[in-house]
Formats: sequence, structure tokens, C-alpha cells
Amino acid sequence: MPLTHLNARGEAHMVDVAGKPESRREASASGCIRMQPATLALLAEGGLPKGDVLATARIAGIQAAKRTHELIPLCHALALSKVAIDFRLDEAASCVEVTATCRLDGRTGVEMEALTAVSVACLTLYDMCKAVDKEMEIGDIHLDAKSGGRSGDYRRGSRGAEPAPPIVTGEGSVGEVSLGTRCDIASPCVRVKCLAELRERLGVGEVSVPLESLPSADVAGLKAALKSLDPRFSRLDEGRVLCAVNQVMAAESTPITNEDEVAFFPPVTGG
Repeated sequence: MPLTHLNARGEAHMVDVAGKPESRREASASGCIRMQPATLALLAEGGLPKGDVLATARIAGIQAAKRTHELIPLCHALALSKVAIDFRLDEAASCVEVTATCRLDGRTGVEMEALTAVSVACLTLYDMCKAVDKEMEIGDIHLDAKSGGRSGDYRRGSRGAEPAPPIVTGEGSVGEVSLGTRCDIASPCVRVKCLAELRERLGVGEVSVPLESLPSADVAGLKAALKSLDPRFSRLDEGRVLCAVNQVMAAESTPITNEDEVAFFPPVTGG
């Protein structure tokens, strides 16, 4: 696979993403900072001289994710819709585990934003604790998972193996579960699933829709293509039907891209 940040002459350049369709992109990364047990105890008790260590590191990580393009030369400036930083104090390993999740609807991924958030959160933890422990070590920073985009989904540890097919509702009797890939046709497509009572009402469990058949690359365009494909899908407009793209709640204007999994289902109620 060629490196996208190198042009035909081998020179570094910023990748032009203007022609890419927008889609939901998400990435999570993690790392840790190891310290003396006494330092970890002081952090947990709020006894460090600089104050609320974790709150400061969380804000630093969020800020860093938003300003990644100012730190990494060839990154794009992104309008992130979510940045979440979490910490876990591991007494057995005497470390703080840091995780970051970034999300947007856009044309490029957010892996660097998640990795930058973890790195800066760890550096901030070092700064907040260095008065009592200068031997702290930062390490194990890596990408855990990413979703969306042309390259598809990634989960750490799955490299070199065939990607595990998602569990989807089967085409057999109601309630049957089977395994299948998202798209079963050669051309770029969207995998559509009808769930629960909606499946019974339409008599359709799953269908692959060619991406080129969508009048617009969003949920509204997908619904229009489905109605053209089969009149039964006109029932999607009967009553309240919810939609999720890649397991994230979606609206009519939510972008659709190749190999997205789109689920339609009735509202779930309960006590």
C-alpha cells in the first residue's frame, strides 16, 4: 500500500480530501504513565501540590486533540464533534491508563487526534506529578480502534487475520441469527438491516443497495433508493422508524459511504 503523504516524486504533502464523501469517523487510542506507588496514592487522594491532576490532564487532552493540526505538520484542521478522555488508576501495575476517543462527520480520520490527546494527557500527568516523582515513564501509546472511511474498520490485534464478520440478523425465520459480510455485491454498496417488528412488517431482513443507486449520499437518499428497489420499503414512512449508521443514531441528512451498515428499527420502549 503506497504512503498517501508522499507524492509521485516522493515529497511530503498534505493529502487532498475534498473529493472524499463525508462519513462518521471515530478513533480510540490509549497509553499509560507508570509511577511510584506512593505517587499514585497521592494522585488518588488529591494530595499532589498542583491540585486536581486528572481534571487538568483531561482538559489538556481535549485541547490537544482540537489542535493536532498545529502539532503534526500534514494533519488537517478538523471540526471534532466529540473528544472523550478517561483515566484508570491501576494499583497493581502502579500506573494511570489513559484512553481517548475522537469523533466527527468528515472526510478524513481522527486517529492522530486520539493519539495526540493520549500523549498530551500523559505529559500533563507527568507535569502535575513531577514535583514528587521524576522517574515516571510514559509508554504503550497506540491506536486501539478506528471506524469509517475508505479503509474500513480497524481493531488492534486483528492485523494479519481475516476481519471477523459482523453478527447480523439472518435471512431465515424471524429471530434467526447468522454471520455475513456487510455487502454481498461486487460494486460499492450499503448494507441495510430491518430489525425487530419492522422486519416482520416489511418481510425483509437484509439487503445490499448499490451506492451508485442513491440519489444523494445520505440516509434520505438511501430511503429513496430502497423505495425504488422494492415498494415494501415505502412503509419506512409509516409511523416512527429510527435509523442508525454503523450503530450510531442517524438523521435524514447523515452521510452514507461505501460498506456502511444502516439499520432501520421501531422505537424501543420499556420500563
